[in-house]
Amino acid sequence: MTKNTWSLASLVERGGIYYNVSGSNPQELLAGVIELLPPVPSLDPKELYREILEREALMSTGVGRGIALPHPRNPLLGEEGGGATKGGDPLVSVIFPIQPLDWNTHDGSKVHTVFLIVSSSAKQHLNTLSKINFLCQQEKFYSLIKARSSQEDIIAAIREAEASWAGTS
Repeated sequence: MTKNTWSLASLVERGGIYYNVSGSNPQELLAGVIELLPPVPSLDPKELYREILEREALMSTGVGRGIALPHPRNPLLGEEGGGATKGGDPLVSVIFPIQPLDWNTHDGSKVHTVFLIVSSSAKQHLNTLSKINFLCQQEKFYSLIKARSSQEDIIAAIREAEASWAGTS
């Protein structure tokens, strides 16, 4: 797929949805999740973890309503060489912690859903963040993630939303 054809649904399919992930704090949860991710050529899991923690140190990625969007500060996959991703494809993993976690959210909510984002470019990253943010504001989708619905239901809801967006653009 080219950089412009990554739908959020395809990013989640690539990154996976993980249920009841252990960790008593964001660092432990993220360390565990990174071990579960599909392999990304040229991306060292330790580097990914370090980059995510560095970004988290700047400002919490806990956005409120029980949602966190951890990601490296800069895209780690790069777009050198004619726009093709270097080292692998972007992904989004949806993680449901075994218990809600303190994530220093602006509204004080404990995080029940984590969207881990690994991007290939700043543009793709912002586009992905925007889609996730919009979806999480929709009560139908928010109810799905709050209830830890099945992977099939979550991806189907994302596809449905993306199809409706395509019809309005």
